Amino acid sequence: MSDRPVHSDLDGDVWRVTLASPDTGNAVDPAMATALAEALRLRPPAARAVLLLADGPRFCVGGDVRGFAAAEDPGAEVGRLAADWHEVVRALLAAPVPVVAGVHGAVAGAGVGLLGAVDVVVCARSTRIRPAYAAIGFSPDGGTSWTLAHALGPARALDLVLTDGTLDTAAAQACGLVARVVADDELREAAVALAHTLAAGPVRALVRTRALVRGAAVRTPEEQLDHEAGLIAESAADAEGREGVRAFVEKRPPDFRAAR
Repeated sequence: MSDRPVHSDLDGDVWRVTLASPDTGNAVDPAMATALAEALRLRPPAARAVLLLADGPRFCVGGDVRGFAAAEDPGAEVGRLAADWHEVVRALLAAPVPVVAGVHGAVAGAGVGLLGAVDVVVCARSTRIRPAYAAIGFSPDGGTSWTLAHALGPARALDLVLTDGTLDTAAAQACGLVARVVADDELREAAVALAHTLAAGPVRALVRTRALVRGAAVRTPEEQLDHEAGLIAESAADAEGREGVRAFVEKRPPDFRAAR
């Protein structure tokens, strides 16, 4: 329905989820949090990748500040919203398929946390990323503090958040907060193409790879070697691994979609 804050549709084997409240800058309110969680939960089994996009000139401006101002009990209201939004972040982190985001315009507040929850961020060149919490007297939520600390390091993350600073795409890419930067008018095409590329790949092996990369920061090298050995054994035994090896030997492109 057109009045829903999130739209979703199946584009081949890519589950496309679009934030669709452009008049609010796709602000995070209870309806947005509920709808986005539902869209992720309803991913069809045929979808081998998720693509997160947004309508309008801004990707996500963060929390609905006007809603906060109108709340009778702001602490309770914001706390409930943060808990609901964190379920969205958890769903992205635990997605059983690769997740791509195509971001543009403004990314602020809780929207910044989404960048750390997806696998690959494709960013329009004119995008600006601003935590924005200090401007309204809030501390971060949505995984924003984790995302910025891991991308920038604690010192730069604190400088950005405490001074209510802004990152341009060059700085965001240099620190690894976003993976790819493209011209504004090429964003949607580039994000769609990447999502379809991942959907054609060995999605279960890609999810194992995600787990290894995300866990590397909290493991010793010896622990990481153990995890790598276990997961590559799983991949080799998987139908995907069997198809990939067979295709290599037979000198043909692998058909990972058929590997069940």
